[in-house]
Amino acid sequence: MRILLAEDDRALVMFLTRGMEADGHRVRAACDGAEALEAFRNEMPDLTILDLNLPVLDGEQVLVEMRALDPQLPVLVLTGRQEVKIRIRCLDLGADDLMVKPFSLHELRARCRALLRRKREARLTLRAGDLEVDRLDHTARRAGEPISLTNKEFALLEHLMLNRGQCISRVDLLDAVWNMEPAQTTNIVDVYVNYLRRKLKDPPPGFLLRTVRGQGYLIPSEAEMHLPVPLLTSGQAGLAGPPASGAVTHSLPLGISEPT
Repeated sequence: MRILLAEDDRALVMFLTRGMEADGHRVRAACDGAEALEAFRNEMPDLTILDLNLPVLDGEQVLVEMRALDPQLPVLVLTGRQEVKIRIRCLDLGADDLMVKPFSLHELRARCRALLRRKREARLTLRAGDLEVDRLDHTARRAGEPISLTNKEFALLEHLMLNRGQCISRVDLLDAVWNMEPAQTTNIVDVYVNYLRRKLKDPPPGFLLRTVRGQGYLIPSEAEMHLPVPLLTSGQAGLAGPPASGAVTHSLPLGISEPT
């Protein structure tokens, strides 16, 4: 799941990010209200964790704007303010839940899971052919058989499934899955696509996970599933076409090894 964390306390951001990523979520942090609102508008996250005491735009202002943009996406408010009237006002403004600092990380994670389960019209189960992805349990199955995925492999597969039928560039995947700047030269996307293909038993050129040469990767729409898969030239199996210009110079970034 994609979680937006609007919090200006950097130490708390690091703490919460580790906790959420341990559950397999992708976290996008925003350190002020204006940045949080922009991230919400552009990404429409599955869940927002919103601190009230934000610079630039106060958390209550941000909450009002978020609810104007989308009244359904879950928002959990964090606050150090003890006044009951403030908590009541936040709930009346559209917050789905509220926690007062200090709080238990275990309880916060449980509340996030509860909100995601109740999310209206949530795409919690994604399907493509005989592949099924459960976004809440972070599990994947193909033809009923479970597939063991690391958190990053699952995040990559989830992002491609959420954008099924659309070609996603390596630059966009770096940003969405790894929170890496495109200037950071790495072919980690290609490497992890290979990991997925191996675990999905979907060898190149790929029935489920396909390559658009020179552009990126996609999981085809239902209609496109029945179209012929373009063949790759010899020696390109697994990478499916040249990488984007300037995007590949190393096998993996320092400190990253192949998952088991």
